[in-house]
Amino acid sequence: MTFFALLGHLANFVAPALVMAALLWAAPRLKRSGRAVRYRPVVEWSVLAGAGVLVLLGGLVVFGRDGKMLTYAALVLAQGSLGWWMRRR
Repeated sequence: MTFFALLGHLANFVAPALVMAALLWAAPRLKRSGRAVRYRPVVEWSVLAGAGVLVLLGGLVVFGRDGKMLTYAALVLAQGSLGWWMRRR
């Protein structure tokens, strides 16, 4: 496997976690609810993305392969819960 192929595989592996983190970061800001933001944007997005990558790695270890729907369901549940907790705290 070439270096660029490896980078492509890694990028495709973490892409769902990064996109979900971006959506969960942007959605409350588009609503303009008037609530003060407690965390800096880069910190909030980094925590969400890091948690998502950990869930994806856990799914890879548990199931032995990437792309299981249960892993993606756990990703949404973990990042959604963390995003809710960070906004309500």
